[in-house]
Amino acid sequence: MMTELNVAGIYMAPIVLYAMVALPIFLVLRVILARIGFWRLVWHPALFETALYLSILSLLILL
Repeated sequence: MMTELNVAGIYMAPIVLYAMVALPIFLVLRVILARIGFWRLVWHPALFETALYLSILSLLILL
């Protein structure tokens, strides 16, 4: 488990780092899903993208 991040004397919660790492993973998965035509099967794309990002973030925190 990570402790606080010290960025230029400002302490930040470790979830900030996890969120920044999860974002590029999410963007790559989003492009891959768009290319294979997955979005035609999804009823509410914005809701699915939110759930996908939160799932990636949760998996990073657990690891």
